[in-house]
Amino acid sequence: MILVFGKTGQLSRELAAHAGIISLGRDQANLSDPEACAAAIRAHAPAAVINAAAYTAVDKAEEEEALAAVINGDAPGAMARTCAALNIPFVTVSTDYVFDGSGEAPWKPADAASPLNAYGRSKLAGEEAVRAAGGAYAILRTSWVVSAHGSNFVKTMLRLGRERDRLTIVADQTGAPTPARDIAAACLVMARQLMTGPGKPGTYHFAGAPQTSWAGFAREIFAQANVDCTVEDIPTAAYPTPAARPLNSRLDCTSLETVFGIPQPDWRMGLTEILKDLGELA
Repeated sequence: MILVFGKTGQLSRELAAHAGIISLGRDQANLSDPEACAAAIRAHAPAAVINAAAYTAVDKAEEEEALAAVINGDAPGAMARTCAALNIPFVTVSTDYVFDGSGEAPWKPADAASPLNAYGRSKLAGEEAVRAAGGAYAILRTSWVVSAHGSNFVKTMLRLGRERDRLTIVADQTGAPTPARDIAAACLVMARQLMTGPGKPGTYHFAGAPQTSWAGFAREIFAQANVDCTVEDIPTAAYPTPAARPLNSRLDCTSLETVFGIPQPDWRMGLTEILKDLGELA
């Protein structure tokens, strides 16, 4: 049995669709109480643990950094220490936002982190706590998560694209959408391999391919869903947000495929599946 923290988020809902998963919601293990998370692991005695829960309100985190730091930093650390003590593999999900977005080269797992915002700082704190705990752990950084669940860019674009004939979308942030379904599958592969191959702990990257911008992603959504809406490119400076976003969110995913045999997914195919789940395609 694999224990998953999270029940209603994009990733946790995709994980729950797999057999052998026990999902814990906030009522069973609230990440604002790290010790409760540790106690839940001890009580369930699982074969592996996946942390799919997080504080993900990027802009709101600028005002609630202390809370984000507990949920994204302290809680994964408590989980990792408990798993290490019990010799249980631990997989947790992090973000491209731990980087400052400089340059144009894809970020490698060993590159120096320098987050631009409170959310990124909280996720980096979680990474550091997990590494310090040791044990059989894996940190999976990903980017631009999308699915048929919850609030995300795909659903927002479908709604706005039908309300308006033209949208202005940021075009100078480059990265890749990553379907939550593919992230869930990757987490499960990693957890199961860590159960049998203790030599694989570390930090890895996982993102969709090919690279694109938010504007390019919007155009693909409208093309696949047959929505008649024109996308106008704008710079990040024309769309200010409380939390600064990295311009370069490209992730080098080579080591994940080398070590775990997990290739990058084509996000365009993942988008098609999401649109089918939403009833947008036959």
